[in-house]
Amino acid sequence: MVMRINYWQPMRDMITLRQAMDRLFEESLVRPEWGEPRERTVRLPLDAYSTENEIVILASLPGVRPEDVEITIEGDTLSIKGEIPEPPANVDYILRERGFGPFNRTLTFNIPVQADKAEATFKDGLLTLTVPKAEEIKPRTIKVKTK
Repeated sequence: MVMRINYWQPMRDMITLRQAMDRLFEESLVRPEWGEPRERTVRLPLDAYSTENEIVILASLPGVRPEDVEITIEGDTLSIKGEIPEPPANVDYILRERGFGPFNRTLTFNIPVQADKAEATFKDGLLTLTVPKAEEIKPRTIKVKTK
């Protein structure tokens, strides 16, 4: 009988930072689905900016028809709902990064707006929503008079 000695090699037991992070996420964050699987939703990326008179919100909606987008302003809350169509399923993808499926994005305005005067336009897959600011928050210039 031959005895064999295995020497400890510390470099063999080391793992990369990526492997450690993968293991951390798998063990702590990934939970099995219980009950009915939830419907996958797409996070709709938005850009929003403010001008002197209005708030403008831009959303990229590739492949979505304008009539399939539902925009609601209730009080100070804006909701944009719709569905990005599913890409072809009968192909072998080399790379697949674009999201698809239903989306629902809700924003809260931090200033009063005139919801009844909001306008939405759709051109080349870009939704532009323009919401006028309420009159009471628009800046007013007061001239100082001398006596």
